[in-house]
Amino acid sequence: MKAMNFESAKWRRDALDDVVVDEETLARRRRRRRNIIIAVAVVAVLFLAALLFMGGGGEKAGAPKAGQGQSLPAVSVIVPGRQDVAAMISATGSLAAQRDMPVGVPGEGGQVVRVLVEPGQWVGAGQVLAVIDRQVQTQEASQLAAQIDVARADLNLAQANLDRAQRLLPRGFVSRADIDRLTATRDAAAARVRVAGANLGGQRARIGRLDVRAPTAGLVLSRSVEAGQVVSAGSGALFRIAAGGQMEVRARLPQTDLARLSTGVPAMVTPVGSDQSYQGTVWQISPTIDPTSRQGEARVLVPYNRELRPGGFASVQIRAGSTSAPLLPESAVLTDDAGSYVMIVGRNNAVERRGVRVGNVTDRGVVIADGLNGTERVVASAGAFLNPGERVRPERARPAARQ
Repeated sequence: MKAMNFESAKWRRDALDDVVVDEETLARRRRRRRNIIIAVAVVAVLFLAALLFMGGGGEKAGAPKAGQGQSLPAVSVIVPGRQDVAAMISATGSLAAQRDMPVGVPGEGGQVVRVLVEPGQWVGAGQVLAVIDRQVQTQEASQLAAQIDVARADLNLAQANLDRAQRLLPRGFVSRADIDRLTATRDAAAARVRVAGANLGGQRARIGRLDVRAPTAGLVLSRSVEAGQVVSAGSGALFRIAAGGQMEVRARLPQTDLARLSTGVPAMVTPVGSDQSYQGTVWQISPTIDPTSRQGEARVLVPYNRELRPGGFASVQIRAGSTSAPLLPESAVLTDDAGSYVMIVGRNNAVERRGVRVGNVTDRGVVIADGLNGTERVVASAGAFLNPGERVRPERARPAARQ
């Protein structure tokens, strides 16, 4: 048995010695073996990963649609509805005094002696603003006063002569014709007294008109006269006064906006360069329209304030009733070359672009005048980063506060 086994083993070695294997074949076999080992390792790793995934997220594997939804970008959407918002009309205009009163020389004029007020001061009705020299007029008044004394002396003499004649008339020393003549003389003397008094009164009135006085109480806006200057009735306005200090904004508006206004409606006036707004009231609406610009004028009355300077510029927000419209936060409204638009989430949660027309911009949001009916899901913010057709996961946000 041992001999047979030895011979058998020897035969096998001899047989193997007869097989010739080159280097290329050996390399090929090594590469095949390595590839098989790598493939088996990869399959094992994938199998282990699958086991871990199935064990930790079995609920997600059972609901693939929900897992897909979680992978979509989340966006906040708002359904604005329709709200009652104040209809506001925006305009710009120039500031001016409601009653800008020029004050000139009421009399014959002369040389200015004193100027008593400066721009920015308040004055009362009848207050003296400037004084004109009156030496000549005062001398003339003295002369007229003396003429009154002369006329009164003549009147006294005529009355005395008439009284004596009337006592002699019953005795026949004078005739009735003498009485009539003396009466006429007395009456003429009395008339001369009245004429002299009227002349003196007229002169005193002319002297009084040499004082340049404020026609009404108000704020002095400008002064264009200095002491020593010679002025006359043709010198133009020496002062300008805002009656009562009342100011106004003369806003230019299209014909369609004027038709929506009425006197008494409130308005907010904001001077250019100021953050402060002032409450005003529309007190007058132009009855005519400029045929060239197709615009009219609405005059907004504003109480006096130092920031409201005539000649300046201001913006005006006029309330013209109310309207029902969607109200969105400013972050939801976007603008490009094509105009204003919003991004809405439509069917299948796909993003759509919707063009809108913006109305008034208030401190509570942007009024959408056209383009939305209020039932759409509008992207509240970051809409510029979304593309039409992109699917998203909408999350409801709080709507804009109601007015």
